[in-house]
Amino acid sequence: MSTRFAMILMLSSAPLAPLAAQAAPAANAPQPIPRTAFMQRVDSVFVAADANKDGFADRVELEAVQVREFNAQKSIVLKQREALFKRLDKDNNGALTLAEFNAPVSGAPVKTDTAAVLGRFDTNKDGKVSLAENRAPAMSQFDRADGNKDGVLSVAEQKAAGARR
Repeated sequence: MSTRFAMILMLSSAPLAPLAAQAAPAANAPQPIPRTAFMQRVDSVFVAADANKDGFADRVELEAVQVREFNAQKSIVLKQREALFKRLDKDNNGALTLAEFNAPVSGAPVKTDTAAVLGRFDTNKDGKVSLAENRAPAMSQFDRADGNKDGVLSVAEQKAAGARR
């Protein structure tokens, strides 16, 4: 998984479509997203990253988020590889051992690079990302998508925003 994707997810510049899916009722139909609900989602992701609750996400906290995201993705990949292994071992003789199969993923070191995130979000260049700095790009994205400026992203506005990507 790319660092860019992890940081975008972490710092809530997440695409609007996944947020709509989370807010959707059981029928999974897209629903309007009020600006306040969007901002609460942006803020909750930031607050989760701010481990020491000082109102800022610094390099150490950003690296911790990256490591957690990497480990979650690693777990998914290992499960997929195990399923693939079982499918490939048609005679169930274990000739292709699971340890050999998983070795490239299991031993992969965690590499973090928060410079891009800090460069994008740390507008005052103090080495930390404040809630306000984190919120600004996501809320700007929301405001651009809110074509009629009513503070709610309608399903049509969400689709239009997705089409512009």
